[in-house]
Amino acid sequence: MIKAAIVGCGKMADQHVAQLRRIPDAAIVGVCDVEPIMAKQLHERGAAGAWFTAVGDMIRATRPDVVHVTTPPQSHFELGTLVLNSGCHAYIEKPFTLTAAEAEELVALATRVGRHVTPGHNALFTHAMVEMRRLVATGFLGGPPTHVESMYCYELGADPYASAVLGDGAHWVRRLPGSLLQNIISHGVSRIAEYLADDRPIVKAHGFTSPALRASGERGLIDEARVIIADRAGTTTAYFTFSTSMKPVPHQLRLYGPKRSLLVDDDHQIVIRLENHEYKSYYRYFIPPLGFAGQHLKNLARNVARFARNDFHMPFDAGLKRLIEAFYRTISTGAPPPIPYRDVLLTARIMDDIFAQIAETPQDAASAPALPSCTEMRAVSRMPARCLRT
Repeated sequence: MIKAAIVGCGKMADQHVAQLRRIPDAAIVGVCDVEPIMAKQLHERGAAGAWFTAVGDMIRATRPDVVHVTTPPQSHFELGTLVLNSGCHAYIEKPFTLTAAEAEELVALATRVGRHVTPGHNALFTHAMVEMRRLVATGFLGGPPTHVESMYCYELGADPYASAVLGDGAHWVRRLPGSLLQNIISHGVSRIAEYLADDRPIVKAHGFTSPALRASGERGLIDEARVIIADRAGTTTAYFTFSTSMKPVPHQLRLYGPKRSLLVDDDHQIVIRLENHEYKSYYRYFIPPLGFAGQHLKNLARNVARFARNDFHMPFDAGLKRLIEAFYRTISTGAPPPIPYRDVLLTARIMDDIFAQIAETPQDAASAPALPSCTEMRAVSRMPARCLRT
């Protein structure tokens, strides 16, 4: 039995409690928040064990095997350090840390004290992502991906979290180095990091404020990002897109391989195989659509089967449960961490590069996207010399 404790008793903690209660070999022994009412309410809503207002007191009283850190990111490094030095394993919600330097220090500490640490990149473990990874492992692409496209967007709308960020100029999200982007994009960036061979790839980023936010009077919040990433050897390139303007809001991943490609639609838990077939004449307009229809029906059948066996919770809830279970197997059996430390650090470095470049964008230029020139695109992604021009 893995004894778990939670630090930070807000909205994300509720999701951890819900998934921990679905895991037979996990038990919550304590929850903690500096606000007593928050800790007490989470305890009363279903978290077993006792509630505390000091992390050290909770660890000494409950002696947990693992501590889930679900506090705002500004405290992740300090709390992660405390948890690891106390002899506990650490699950740290995204973003893992504020900077790559902090991430490197935490990973080094975990290794030094013989404990394990993982970031909360649960979007890597949805049903669709697991199926995609299985296909890649069986060689469906025909080799490593030559190009990756990750879209991880966000709906501002009437979401209470978004309303709080937009309505409070001093909100903790705005004080992050990458502001709104930093609290969300690690999900999408980590999907790219998994397939890059270079530990320090080239990153070209541009961020700007969407027309909708500008119309509302918002000028300081960057809610659009377009990023080009490339291995320095030119083996793999990637595009990352974050947007609050695209509808319907996409959470998608495309992997382009030497022989075939894959499309993952996380919103609908769909995986589509893109075969490399050429059809003569008008057959190309009939046979491929029929094949895509068949694939969609198979995805429907898989989703219905998961629902029937009570394994079809919202996609990112399912990913959270699967990530926690995998991390607990690492703790119990010594299996490799579910997210390799190399990928954790690479994700943090790419995010550092993105935020540094966006921070250098003049404020008056942050209101409209300036796309890279053909020369810049070719230098980064080795595009053909010919570019489309308008």
